[in-house]
Amino acid sequence: MNKTAESVWANCLDIIKDIVEWQHFKTWFEPIVPIELKGNVLLIQVPSNFFYEYLEQHYVTLLAKTLKRQLGKDAKLEYRIMIDSGNTSGRGHMDLASTQRKADVSNTLDLPMKIHRNSDVNPFAIPGIKKMQIDPQLNSEDTFDKFVEGDCNRVARRAGKTVAEKPGNNSFNPLFIYGGSGLGKTHLLHAIGNEVKRLHHNKVVLYVSSEKFINQFQYHSRNNQINDFINFYQLVDVLMIDDVQFFNRAEKSQDAFFAIFNHLQQSGKQLILTSDKSPKDLDGLQDRLLSRFRWGLSADIQVPDYETRIEIFEQKMRDEGLVMSPDVVKYVAYNINTNVRELRGALISLLAQSSLNKREIDIELAKKVLRNIIKTSNKEVTIDTIQRLVCEYFDVPYNRLLEKTRKREIVQARQITMYLSKNFTKNSLKTIGEHFGGRDHTTVIHSCQTVKDLMDTDTIFKENVLELTQKVQLASM
Repeated sequence: MNKTAESVWANCLDIIKDIVEWQHFKTWFEPIVPIELKGNVLLIQVPSNFFYEYLEQHYVTLLAKTLKRQLGKDAKLEYRIMIDSGNTSGRGHMDLASTQRKADVSNTLDLPMKIHRNSDVNPFAIPGIKKMQIDPQLNSEDTFDKFVEGDCNRVARRAGKTVAEKPGNNSFNPLFIYGGSGLGKTHLLHAIGNEVKRLHHNKVVLYVSSEKFINQFQYHSRNNQINDFINFYQLVDVLMIDDVQFFNRAEKSQDAFFAIFNHLQQSGKQLILTSDKSPKDLDGLQDRLLSRFRWGLSADIQVPDYETRIEIFEQKMRDEGLVMSPDVVKYVAYNINTNVRELRGALISLLAQSSLNKREIDIELAKKVLRNIIKTSNKEVTIDTIQRLVCEYFDVPYNRLLEKTRKREIVQARQITMYLSKNFTKNSLKTIGEHFGGRDHTTVIHSCQTVKDLMDTDTIFKENVLELTQKVQLASM
């Protein structure tokens, strides 16, 4: 029986589909068309140069072994790249005797694609390709359920939720999220992307860092493939780019992104961007880009407050299946007050030390672990520090503590402050009274006794005092 290109390729596919995952088979092998067989050389047609590069980079060994089983050890595979629906060009070959050829090609658009032939070609798409399904490059663990909401991030989180529910059909396009390192911007991006995929299965979602975008652009620029690069990104429905501040060192990448941004906006697609600064504070970016960044909503993420840090740390404990005493949780949350990433680092360090030393995670172990993360030293707490803690806790302005008022919330806050000052400082009753608008020592004695009495009769009041006591203890560590 004479072999034909179709029969040889069909035999190859029968082998390949039992080896690779079904989705990869549908994406990378079904679109290939066998064209011609001459001796031991099989000619196939692929949809694009990028498609060929991906095959060579990821599947050349599999293709080599499979084709050699059909045509012998001298088998060769030639390819033809499709330019549009009716024309082909770019004939070349993959030398199966040397499967490492082009193994050093830079990682470019390493995003699995599913190709659909259609004569009704999108004029902005890669020629001959109407639609691509790509790996969104999302971390499936980063969801809204695991993103703790607080005053520090409420606007950004809720805007992200709105965008995920109605991508491209909302007032937040682009959604520009900014804030310092380690505060959760990337987590929020992945959460939005995962929610879009959950609610809108057909949406093409892509997360990419600005650095990867720049590297991809530079690779395609060197290979005269800028149009392919831009066309690829114009097919995305929800594009998320992390750390756009790094575009400041890549002028030509900004030009490409400007073209992509305009097309996606005009097509009703969604853009979500993050940066360490707000658009008005970014340097080195083109004015026309900065102007577009301000078209939608700019939402900042700030350093979480103490209560939010506790919630975040408890969330991360649940993720790891850990249980710690409230004292340890509060100690870590109080002392790590810069960003969320350090909270996770502290948790991992605590877990490692506990496992290695076979000991329970207690305050002493927490102090030891955090010694390299924070500066810990026993220090004498001051009346001013206690006043600040109490004012923050009850949301009372400092000057109200000094006023002569009979408002219950102010009086109790002042009494608790005096009580804690007596217990945690070496100051005399007279000195404590002087810190509260020149009150005398009898007022301090009365306040301390009142606090003790209320703690015996008022459960909520007692909880407030105990929690403030812990805060003062932590402040002295």
